[in-house]
Amino acid sequence: MIKVSDTAKKKVVELMTDDGFNATTDYVRVGVKSGGCSGLSYDLNFDKEQQENDKIFEDNGVKIVVDKKSFLYLVGTTLEYSGGLNGKGFVFNNPNANRTCGCGESFSL
Repeated sequence: MIKVSDTAKKKVVELMTDDGFNATTDYVRVGVKSGGCSGLSYDLNFDKEQQENDKIFEDNGVKIVVDKKSFLYLVGTTLEYSGGLNGKGFVFNNPNANRTCGCGESFSL
C-alpha cells in the first residue's frame, strides 16, 4: 500500500485539476524506473486509465495505480509534499530504500 499525506493530497488535487484530470475518478500513477544518481528513480504522473497489471490503492481520497514491478519497490511508501523554501515538491518516504540521493528523487535498495 502507498499512503498519501494531507499536504500531498492537497497538491495532487490542485495539479490534477489544473491538468484537466478529475481527482475523484482519475489516478495518480506512481512508478520506479532505472536511472537517477542512486540507481532507481521515482516516476509520478496522472492517468485516466488503469492497465491490466496495475495494483490500485486509495488513501486519503487519492486513487493510486502502480505497475506490479514498481510495487515491489514501493510497498509502505508515503507520498508527501514539501513546499518550503527548499522547494522540494513531492517526496517519497520509502522504508525499503537503503540509500537516497540529496534531491530525494532517486534511491537504491
